[in-house]
Amino acid sequence: MSLLLDRIKKGEILVSDGAMGTILQKKGLKAGGCPEEWNITNPDEVRAIAEAYLKAGSDIIVTNTFGGSRFKLAKFGLEKKVVEFNKAGVTLAKKAALQCGGIVAGSVGQTGEFIQPLGLVTEDEMYDVFREQVLAQIQGGADAICIETMTSLEEASIAVKVVKENTNVPAIATMTFDNGTQGYKTMMGVGVKEAVLGLEKAGADIIGTNCGNGIGPMVDIVREMRKYSSKPILVHANAGVPELIDGKTCFRETPEDMVKKVPELIDAGANIIGGCCGTTPEHIRAIKNAVDSSLL
Repeated sequence: MSLLLDRIKKGEILVSDGAMGTILQKKGLKAGGCPEEWNITNPDEVRAIAEAYLKAGSDIIVTNTFGGSRFKLAKFGLEKKVVEFNKAGVTLAKKAALQCGGIVAGSVGQTGEFIQPLGLVTEDEMYDVFREQVLAQIQGGADAICIETMTSLEEASIAVKVVKENTNVPAIATMTFDNGTQGYKTMMGVGVKEAVLGLEKAGADIIGTNCGNGIGPMVDIVREMRKYSSKPILVHANAGVPELIDGKTCFRETPEDMVKKVPELIDAGANIIGGCCGTTPEHIRAIKNAVDSSLL
């Protein structure tokens, strides 16, 4: 059993890290730039982010490889850099984590392409794209693979299948839900129950939800997930809903705002709690303190 799953089995509530992209933007990543390229061009900056989260109390670090698939990198003319960017992203996080025993989860995001008949990509092509990315992360030393921000259950299931068939590390799979007139569904119309059952069928070791919501709605989503699954659940909430202020995207939820909901998340069934867009090491430090206090 992996260290990650073993710690959860022992009853620990683990704390993950927070945002990567929004912090890179503050450090100088230009709008429309390629975050994964920074693993090569600005490695010290990327590693510093991981170190800051670890110092804040993160048990798990998610790598700067979210858009590291061939499909995504092709939009920058960097499709031949898949192995280099993904391996480097994991290596940087691993170097930071080795100092304090942190677990490194390789980030795999949605490809931006659709599988036939909605799009032009075949299932085999999608499988190969994910396989290339995942194996590069394994070469870098990933302890787990985190398939995240998924809206298509079919795409997420293929990514999970890749991890289960080609590696020996845990497969984490999270989907992004919006609250509408028919309840929480992804942009592709996947409901919470359908997502849970589908991800379990694909073989996910850990399921969950990330992005799209502040921490309040995540309590409801986690509670709904727990109705249909005994699997560990991960939740990465945004620091609130993004707002455009003076031409800049802002996230208004403070660390103090987010920690108020941590006890409810734990009560709802969350096993891993971290942050997504707009969160910072300060948010994670507050979450860590709240988790520790709730377990006293």
